[in-house]
Amino acid sequence: MTIKEAIEKLNDLERREFALHHAMGILDYDGNTVAPKLSYEPRGVTMGILAEEEYKLATGREARDVLDFLKNRTVELGETVRRRIELREKDLKEMESLSMAEYAGFATLMNEASAVWHEAKEKSDYALFAPYLEKVIDYTKLFAARVAPEKAPYDYCLDKYEEGLDSKTCDAFFSALRQRIVPLVEKVKASRQPDDAVSKVYFPVHKQRMLSDRVMAIMGLDRDRCTIGETEHPFTTDFTRNDVRITTKYKENSFLSSLYSVVHEGGHALYELGGDPAFSYTSLRGGVTMGIHESQSRFFENIIGRSRQFIELLYPDLTELCPEIGKWTAEDIFRAANRSEPSLIRTEADELTYPLHIMVRYEIEQQMINGSVNVRDLPEMWNELYRKYLGIVPSCDRDGILQDSHWSGAGIGYFPSYALGSAYGAQYLKRMEESFDFWGDVRSGDLEPIRQWLGERIWKYASLKKPAWILNNAMGEAFDPSCYLDYLEGKIKEVYGF
Repeated sequence: MTIKEAIEKLNDLERREFALHHAMGILDYDGNTVAPKLSYEPRGVTMGILAEEEYKLATGREARDVLDFLKNRTVELGETVRRRIELREKDLKEMESLSMAEYAGFATLMNEASAVWHEAKEKSDYALFAPYLEKVIDYTKLFAARVAPEKAPYDYCLDKYEEGLDSKTCDAFFSALRQRIVPLVEKVKASRQPDDAVSKVYFPVHKQRMLSDRVMAIMGLDRDRCTIGETEHPFTTDFTRNDVRITTKYKENSFLSSLYSVVHEGGHALYELGGDPAFSYTSLRGGVTMGIHESQSRFFENIIGRSRQFIELLYPDLTELCPEIGKWTAEDIFRAANRSEPSLIRTEADELTYPLHIMVRYEIEQQMINGSVNVRDLPEMWNELYRKYLGIVPSCDRDGILQDSHWSGAGIGYFPSYALGSAYGAQYLKRMEESFDFWGDVRSGDLEPIRQWLGERIWKYASLKKPAWILNNAMGEAFDPSCYLDYLEGKIKEVYGF
């Protein structure tokens, strides 16, 4: 076998793997959007069988021969193939940590857990979901023990979503945030709150759908490659750079909720749509880490979307689609959109208190994985941490322990990515402001210079480069949480006038 022949075999192998991932992804997306409730059972059967086929393909003799052949000739390979081999080895190590039966069982569990989570949230009944969460935790511990026995189990979880991240780094990061955010939250509590009545006006769902279309156009989302659906918990699914799907949830008396979920998920979509076409159908397609992915979504949602300039740009559309909003000014909407006060729902939290929501989940996940808390006691722990960090307590499971879908999909270790992503974005902003008229472009609605900047430094590389390289390429300096904290303080002072 020549190197050329081996690469051709690798290409064919990864295209076949892509096809299986694509099929399973379509089923998962369908189950979370439009499929009838009881469809989870036959879908689970299909997912289990497809997972078995995926396992056999990835771990088969032919795949192993190609991997071993290319591994022994890395000096003769280009950067792209070397990186594909590196990522393939990492994924294979995780897959082979389970038997084929265990792997198929895991896929089936994910399907069932998602369906039960939806039902449990609808009924606000954590007891329905708890047995499935126990199984998710068991699988997570099993992966950790077999894939990275040298690491603490939760460090394995963190590294899975953000390469190189561990509890020690997270603890230091959250400690830095806590020192400056908590006093600022107390100062805001003692201040006069902006009027947020505009955010509660009746805004018909069909009109909000039209608003979503206009926002997606402003963001530059190619509607031939990106569509929008509706679900309980907004998410983005990327099948290929030609098929990215975002979702939102509409609330007639809370239009800002959907508006900012569309902008948030649209940020994820732009990252996926901006990858180099050469990486399609290979292991290099898609964003490199969830922290960098969340830096895109949080950047568009908060730094751009909640800015005075963006709201002024959107104001004519808002008043056209919902004339009652005309009773308020764009400045009123800006202040309402940036009102800061402790709240229960993470996805609707303001920029300042948002990291506190992440800290709650971070502390719970650590104890879930190290076994120091029983799964049945998690609602009590959740409520106590909300009391500790935000001074409020949810009255039901729906607004508390069941509000996020992540754990139903085994996304333990994901949550810190949101806070890290927010912090990364502040440093992108700093460098963009030094490079071009960032705020002038937002005010005019011309986001192309911003897309080009992100595209050249982050998006086009997809997973080709290691995350540390991409961050340095975008920031031009080492990651510094104080930049994010300076940004937050500046934003709060702008809104509250102190």
